[in-house]
Amino acid sequence: MRFPHLFAALGAVFLAQAPHAVAQSAQDAQLIERGRYVARLGDCMACHTATGGKAMAGGLELKTPMGVIYSTNITPDRDTGIGKYTFEQFDRVMRKGVAADGHNLYPAMPYPSYARMSKDDMAALYTYLQRGVQPVRQPNRPSAMRWPYSMRWGMSLWNGVFLDDKPFRPNPSRDTNWNRGAYLVQSLGHCGACHTPRGIAFQEKAMDDAGSNGSAFLAGETVEGWRALSLRNLWSVQDTVELLRTGQNRFATVSGNMADVIHHSTQYFSDADLVAIATYLKSLPPAKGELPMPSTPRAPAAAPATLYTTRGGLGYAQFCIDCHRHDGGGVPGVFPALAGNQSVTSTDPATLLHITLTGWKTVQTSAHPRVYTMPGFARLADSEIADILSFVRQSWGNKAGLVEASAVARARAALNPATTDSGKFDTPRMAKMLDAPNSAQLVRGMQLHLNTKALLPKNVGNQLNCTSCHLNAGTVADGSPFVGVSAFFPSYAPRAGREITLEDRINGCFRRSMNGKPLPVDSADMKAMVAYFDWMKRETKPGDKVAGRGVGKIDQSIKPNVDNGRKVYTQQCAVCHGSNGEGLKRADDTMIYPPLWGDQSFNIGAGMARTYTAAAFVKRNMPVGFHEKFPLGQGGLSDQEAVDVAEYFSHQPRPDFPDKVKDWPKDKKPADARY
Repeated sequence: MRFPHLFAALGAVFLAQAPHAVAQSAQDAQLIERGRYVARLGDCMACHTATGGKAMAGGLELKTPMGVIYSTNITPDRDTGIGKYTFEQFDRVMRKGVAADGHNLYPAMPYPSYARMSKDDMAALYTYLQRGVQPVRQPNRPSAMRWPYSMRWGMSLWNGVFLDDKPFRPNPSRDTNWNRGAYLVQSLGHCGACHTPRGIAFQEKAMDDAGSNGSAFLAGETVEGWRALSLRNLWSVQDTVELLRTGQNRFATVSGNMADVIHHSTQYFSDADLVAIATYLKSLPPAKGELPMPSTPRAPAAAPATLYTTRGGLGYAQFCIDCHRHDGGGVPGVFPALAGNQSVTSTDPATLLHITLTGWKTVQTSAHPRVYTMPGFARLADSEIADILSFVRQSWGNKAGLVEASAVARARAALNPATTDSGKFDTPRMAKMLDAPNSAQLVRGMQLHLNTKALLPKNVGNQLNCTSCHLNAGTVADGSPFVGVSAFFPSYAPRAGREITLEDRINGCFRRSMNGKPLPVDSADMKAMVAYFDWMKRETKPGDKVAGRGVGKIDQSIKPNVDNGRKVYTQQCAVCHGSNGEGLKRADDTMIYPPLWGDQSFNIGAGMARTYTAAAFVKRNMPVGFHEKFPLGQGGLSDQEAVDVAEYFSHQPRPDFPDKVKDWPKDKKPADARY
């Protein structure tokens, strides 16, 4: 589940200022610290700090249906910030949306929510902003609202109709904990700014859960291309607390602009305040028409029957399965599950489209300091994305509607997503196998590469699949892709000292990388694997240069540092491959990511057992989810780090290779060979 950024930003320029002073007493310091916490509760930092900018100095672009607003400088600078604001002026702008010079703010600034703040919290926030924030001299950028919205005087009329500037009134029938949660949600948290439906005048249809419109409060809204889901009747109190503190729980992982909210704001809330918020949200009756939040995590499901028979399924198998897995269960603590995911199954797939086109990042918190990414898939055609997302929305028990290509096109036009494709590698689309006359054989060949261990248990002697080294079933540039490969066979192999066939090369992988037994060359499965290679050959001829072929090279003059390699492994690799190289398994003992050493890994005859071969692979392909490179966010270590970690894991204990004495009978043995 993903939440969008709280849509609020102070959309007008604060022109008046007050002196910047230094706290003189313990009482002053205590008040400033309370104000700092109130600023956290109000999430001031997220809106008033531009990307790469100075804290609270403003400049963050905020797109609205009426135009663009830039957040303002709320540091105590006397010329460009709020340094000359008196408390009365500050209180007025926070509660009524009227700046010191009399001009009106736009309701993108959540003053209708801040109006509910207590006097004590308002005073503490004012003191902190004036005396606890470093002044920054940075002029505010004027808004770029379209006419007639550029005429601010109209906001006076808007306020007269929609603004209730009275402070929060506790519900006497509820306890202190519930009322504290209601206060934080309705006022400082201004959760309704994103999660409450808006009316024709952009007003929130309800500011609290009371009254005739109370059922609309926090019932969900689409904002800035994201679907802010209903917050009513959330999961258990503890699950909601965990999400707000860490950015993820058993059911959901936040992303998009909500990641900023967690990063800057809710992870710093006290336990008592988090429990109060979660208690209040849980108490609200479910929103009409919204799917109920799950009470227990979805159990691992079987791969859908349509995974290998439809374009959407094959697209998912190619581009999504490495992170979100066959069962849609994701990787706990790393990549979110798609099965039962509220953002996947929402009636409005805006968030799903946004993430697919522009990418995704986990939130950085003290509990989860490592950020994982998903690159945007804007390079895929609208029809391809529609097929994949429709497959996801109707698999593993998800029962959401189809996504039309026209919906993808509209989202693409609104978001204008960039791509990171700068290479010449032409990524084959596995969905196109369905157009071939031998499609069943090709799909079988692809499956054998993707699920080698499960489909050929007598031939695979460890826990690896072909795709462990040939990423996304051999379709990733510099990930040892299969594109064009069959055009270069038969060919001379120095390790064998003779000319070998493609079948010989495939069986070499079975015997070395998968520490198993060769596949009969005349078997249907071998023919299916070769047919899959031949389909990827396309127009390639012997002697052609194929962009992205192999795993590239790395400078062998770089000397490995094993101690540093151990550190790199712990920091970057252990989360997927285990602290002792044992791989990552689910509770039911099925493998998610393969072991890198031990009895269930590749043997010493495998190319990956050589330092510089492994380093070249690591350099361009590991770790995944590290940045925004298509399609896996793969690679990102320096050459030295790649060599160091390759030396470390390749020289760990692993199975022997009995036929090693036959290798390189005529040619010079590579310097980094293990024998």
